[in-house]
Amino acid sequence: MLTFADIQAAAARLNGAVLQTPFVESRTLSQITGAQVYLKFENLQFTASFKERGALNKLLMLSDAERARGVVAMSAGNHAQGVAYHAQRLGLRAVIVMPRFTPGVKVERTRGFGAEVVLHGDTLAEARAHAYQLAQEQQLTFVHPYDDEAIAAGQGTLALEILQAQPDLDALVIAIGGGGLIAGIATAAKAIKPEIEIVGVQTQRFPSMVNALRHTDLPMGTSTIAEGIAVTQPGVITQEVVQRCVDDLLLVDEGDIEQAVLMLLEIEKTLVEGAGAAGLAALLRYPARFKGRKIGLVLSGGNIDPMLLAAIIERGMVRSGRLARVRVSARDVPGVLAQITATVAGAGANIEEVHHQRAFTMLAAQNVEIEFVLQTRGHTHVSEVLEQLRRAGMEAALV
Repeated sequence: MLTFADIQAAAARLNGAVLQTPFVESRTLSQITGAQVYLKFENLQFTASFKERGALNKLLMLSDAERARGVVAMSAGNHAQGVAYHAQRLGLRAVIVMPRFTPGVKVERTRGFGAEVVLHGDTLAEARAHAYQLAQEQQLTFVHPYDDEAIAAGQGTLALEILQAQPDLDALVIAIGGGGLIAGIATAAKAIKPEIEIVGVQTQRFPSMVNALRHTDLPMGTSTIAEGIAVTQPGVITQEVVQRCVDDLLLVDEGDIEQAVLMLLEIEKTLVEGAGAAGLAALLRYPARFKGRKIGLVLSGGNIDPMLLAAIIERGMVRSGRLARVRVSARDVPGVLAQITATVAGAGANIEEVHHQRAFTMLAAQNVEIEFVLQTRGHTHVSEVLEQLRRAGMEAALV
């Protein structure tokens, strides 16, 4: 059984080898959510994730014989980089098995830490099976991403740092994938402060821990922007700890996570991946649940694909009304496009895209339909732009 003593021992091992990241209040997020929100910036670790803590703790606990033979891990993300980086530091051989679909940037970054990367299988399950096979064939020690007491103990060192910085927290809201992070944090936090509430967060597309503990049969999705917690089967060890130490489980959807990622970028000027933003997503989705309480969140990682981030930013701008698609219908006469653009400019909006449509429309032949993508200041400003266009004698509406 994972114990508080295991986590204290892990903290002693990790001292000086991983960053003791800042844990500070976000005044703006506190105002928005109605709770007093504190953020633990684990995205500032060297590999941009808390996964280093568990990986290093596991590696430091290997016997001399195990160190000599090396380790193998299966991961398409942060665990791979944590194992690879600290194995390189300790002079250990590390083999990382990744599914063939793993983005090239993650493969190259893991190789850059000195690991031998093996691309195998189309799914995480196939990659995991191959990693176990390599462990057996080459006598390598398998380093599990979450279902290992040494891994969970390393992750639990976060709670020691959090409660040392803010002993009077009311609750910790922690993302759950396989459960290693929350198992370690809950074990330590409950030992230090038994009355603290531990709340786990999963995405609605991957409610594996919710299904396991609440005996539900919620459907599993195929993808999520919170890929770091896209786990279909929680750990055996971690599930027992969550059952015993975690007070509540909440589900958030993709929109909640997108909004949280964008808010952290805009407000805190910090880049957080989908899984790392799940805690804030829960505060945004269930504000009454946390109102007036002092809440700790772990920004667990910052490794997000740039194209995904670009899509999140653009979609967020649409939701907030800062990006709007407008359709304008007018008489097809010389100068009409200039008149429309001048009206839009006069209303203070900026045109990002224009699509001029004559043939594919149900309008009368002498009319033209033009679609614009506009940069605006918000929903109220969009309404003002539409009103200005109508005053100029055109039909205008949001698409």
